[in-house]
Amino acid sequence: MTFRPLHDRVVIRRAKGDPISKGGIIIPDTAKEKPQEGEVIAVGPGLRDKNGRLMPPDAETGDLILLGKWTGTEIGIDGEDLLIMKECDIMDIVEKTEATADTTA
Repeated sequence: MTFRPLHDRVVIRRAKGDPISKGGIIIPDTAKEKPQEGEVIAVGPGLRDKNGRLMPPDAETGDLILLGKWTGTEIGIDGEDLLIMKECDIMDIVEKTEATADTTA
């Protein structure tokens, strides 16, 4: 299925939480906290200002973002749990630097 968010809406895929705590305890699905990180997978065209000009969104497809725990609306598309939210609810876009890119490679 293909979809396109409207206005300033973005579609987010939440990051997978780690099933094992730092102490080595396996955490069941019912006790896990929702990750506050995600990846933007679709972005709407943006809002219009008072003069009718389109103001493009700052977030782009593929951006890694930080979001609130209780933000947005959870939906299921093609068996995948996604989150639709307004762009203004995104708290931060995570920028990768050369130092972090080297350590993750």
